[in-house]
Amino acid sequence: MATKRKWPSLVLSTALIAGLLAACGSNSDKGSSSPNASGSASASPSEEVLKPLTLTYYSEDINPNWVNMMDDIGKALTAKTGITLSAEFATGDAAQKTALIASSGQYPDLISAKGGISKFVEAGAVLDLTDLIEQHAPNIKKIFEGQMNRLKYSIDDPKIYVIPSYDSVGQQNFEANGGMQLQHRVVQELGYPKIRTVKDFENAIKAYLAKHPKDENGNPNIGLSLIADDWRMYIGVTDPAWASTGGAGDGEYFVDIDTHEVTYHFRRPVEKEYFRWLNHMNAEGLLDKESFVQKYDQYKAKIATGRVLGLIDQKWDFDEGQRPLKAEGKFDQTYGHYPVTLTEEYKNPAFWSTGFTGGLGVAISVDNPDPVRTIKFLDYLASDEGQVLANWGIEGKHYNVENGKRFIPPEVADRKINDAINFQKESGIGSYNLLSAHYGDGVKDPTGNYYTTRFPEQLVSDYSSVEKEVLAAYGATIWKDLFPQEDEFKPKPWGALWNIPVPSDNDLSVLEEKLKNITWKRIPEAILAKPEQFDGLWDKYMKEIEAAGVEKAEQLRQQLLNERLALWGS
Repeated sequence: MATKRKWPSLVLSTALIAGLLAACGSNSDKGSSSPNASGSASASPSEEVLKPLTLTYYSEDINPNWVNMMDDIGKALTAKTGITLSAEFATGDAAQKTALIASSGQYPDLISAKGGISKFVEAGAVLDLTDLIEQHAPNIKKIFEGQMNRLKYSIDDPKIYVIPSYDSVGQQNFEANGGMQLQHRVVQELGYPKIRTVKDFENAIKAYLAKHPKDENGNPNIGLSLIADDWRMYIGVTDPAWASTGGAGDGEYFVDIDTHEVTYHFRRPVEKEYFRWLNHMNAEGLLDKESFVQKYDQYKAKIATGRVLGLIDQKWDFDEGQRPLKAEGKFDQTYGHYPVTLTEEYKNPAFWSTGFTGGLGVAISVDNPDPVRTIKFLDYLASDEGQVLANWGIEGKHYNVENGKRFIPPEVADRKINDAINFQKESGIGSYNLLSAHYGDGVKDPTGNYYTTRFPEQLVSDYSSVEKEVLAAYGATIWKDLFPQEDEFKPKPWGALWNIPVPSDNDLSVLEEKLKNITWKRIPEAILAKPEQFDGLWDKYMKEIEAAGVEKAEQLRQQLLNERLALWGS
């Protein structure tokens, strides 16, 4: 009978973030699923290790496609290790839920609390993994070779509490998920105009709407729709302000790459001009009037009608909306990605690498019944074989091997794209990447195959003929070709500011909540105002955040940054 541990049953509220699309990864000699095919340090589990064991698992991120490890990969993992996960995924206010669990005194066996890990550390709820990794996790050690300093919790507490899983080692991004998006029919109709600045983006939308104000059913086409529902306000409204003006993805702050000075990014005068442009788009009738009131499901449904010409979003957020268009063969109404910035003096930072950031991932609690067995389970996932399984699936079912190269058969690729939800529920591909350490896109295993399935050749094979035609017209093979490349940016020695844990006794969390509430009220107000009112409203917003303590927040974030630089440089 399986061993099963209980932790307090908690009612979990509604969604924080709909499962991040984790990178797909792999390794195996000649595509074999044999455990040591490519020299992996993993060993076949002993009879003792295979005894059934159920571990409780809590994650701040929801996984709507989780089927209790009854998918193909889950069954294979259990058969290999004897371990099953009984998972709880936070919904609603995940930070509040994490705080409740951390203060309960009884903890799930495995914890993925993202930024909330500090609450568990301070409660003494999680184990120092340093010795467990050293003694029982050769594959994890191999992945993090030369990066172990980045696993340490802080300069004052240099223990390892988390196995980072939200960031991939050696990641080379190939897929352009961000930028600004235009339907392919827009650029086709206009003869493939240059799309480089917000003015170019605006002109393309305006010109197409002038020719085609309504769709074939007489419904009005929509120029630009934004998503601002709950946390998506970051993705669809506020993050693009730094992304289009030289920022580098440090959450709500701008860090000067040369001086390392921290600024609440909305206080940069240039960002005011980005929001002024959105105000102008609204005044011109090019901005969807429902942008700040529509719910996420309404937004996706609107995209699925094919009437929305432009988006400012991430592909993982809007992709579900364009899938019905692909299923109907309306590929010209799906979206291309363009490296749009406020003016040409700025570079779109979509491919500005953070390097390996460490930080967020999986912890083992002090209540775990078998930490050694658990670290071995996580180590198996980090092995070459484990990464192949988690990211490519089952050989002969989800991928094949010819001449030593793994490839995804067309019928499987079609399901991954056009029946993604059901495919993930059945296969488990995409459900296990955040459970342990893994290599990123662009890294090859000892057999010469990529660890992940997101590499240029595979990306191209997923493109429609319309998408290929548009890319060719712009002299590109993949969307990344249109963007500034990694080597055009200076390395960020701090990784990413947003993933540095904030101690609970720090005033920062309270300050940032105040700033967020003001910002999320005033930014939409300024965008939707009459143009002549914009400057006055912006000045009011600046005074409000000053009164709310924005300068102190900057100082506290600066301190965290300085400590991160010292820790990683040690």
